Amino acid sequence: MSGCAADEVVEAPPMPSAPPSAAPSPSRPAPGAARLRAGLLPTPKGMSLAYGPEIGAFGSLKSTKQGLDAVRQAKLDRPECAGAAQLDAARPEVGRAPAAVVAFSSDRGSITQALVSMPASAFPAPLPAQCAAYGAVVHGTRVTYRTRALDMPRRGDESRAYLTTASGGRRAAQVGSVVIRRGKVIMSMLVVGQQVAPADLFELAGLADQNLARITR
Repeated sequence: MSGCAADEVVEAPPMPSAPPSAAPSPSRPAPGAARLRAGLLPTPKGMSLAYGPEIGAFGSLKSTKQGLDAVRQAKLDRPECAGAAQLDAARPEVGRAPAAVVAFSSDRGSITQALVSMPASAFPAPLPAQCAAYGAVVHGTRVTYRTRALDMPRRGDESRAYLTTASGGRRAAQVGSVVIRRGKVIMSMLVVGQQVAPADLFELAGLADQNLARITR
């Protein structure tokens, strides 16, 4: 979250409704990067493809490196909160894992989605209490981050969702984040905008989970 400056994002677009998710199948082998690519979201209506799809080791992907660079450049009051409750590509076992990433954008916001093939034990832990509110200096601007857990309907074998409000500089922004695990695949999604409605985030998560179910059957 710390890499997103509050004056660099705009409102996210409304999301399509999601069909019911399928039952998980934990016995299937972990899919490789090429199969993961087939599970990514298509371009949402009203948005354009901004990046990818790119496949390969998660830590080697362009978007992952950019995210890590942004975190390194930010000066956090609580460094332990960098990447909290998200997939941490700085961990060797995560950085080496097969992955597929795509991003979409419009004048109202952006969506970034990653699918990573790795053991269930790599599913991100819940947000630590001390990371619910903290400050950081991002590109010279003082930004305050406040995060709350969302009561999202369960998706896959495990799932969590959060909404972070970043305030500072000329604008405020929100980042909706979702992580879902089905079998040996973990999906991470970030929706960035001036306002991110939880209901829209949940609908998009449902659509992503349907695709995730298809490649993990």
